[in-house]
Amino acid sequence: MPLWLLYSLLSALSAALVAIFGKIGLKGIDANSATAIRAVIMALFLIGVVAMQGKFSQLGEIIAQRKAMTFIVLSGSAGALSWLFYFLALKYGKVSQVGPIDKLSVVIAVVLAVLFLGERLSWINAAGVALIAVGALLVALK
Repeated sequence: MPLWLLYSLLSALSAALVAIFGKIGLKGIDANSATAIRAVIMALFLIGVVAMQGKFSQLGEIIAQRKAMTFIVLSGSAGALSWLFYFLALKYGKVSQVGPIDKLSVVIAVVLAVLFLGERLSWINAAGVALIAVGALLVALK
């Protein structure tokens, strides 16, 4: 199995657990405060990963690269907004509806990659992306 596929499947499994654990944990609490706590836990966890890998020295190198830092900050801000909206959606909706709609991010990412990164899709890839969009909507509609 290619490494990218293994990591992608592990990402999907982890994301599914975010939805389930998040929905259970949001009962009776503010979604934005819960998201802030989640972000702190994630930051501490990831700092631990970097420390265990002995890669703290690379942080300075990354910070010194203005273009890289600009896009990392933009990515972090987009991720934070995504988490805020995701937890709000989970608080007020069903996981079985919120999850599929959230996965429309796959469709949006592919479209943006084609438009802004110059990535190309074959007809079979485009059909797959269209099926993801239709499938997400069909699963979410009640």
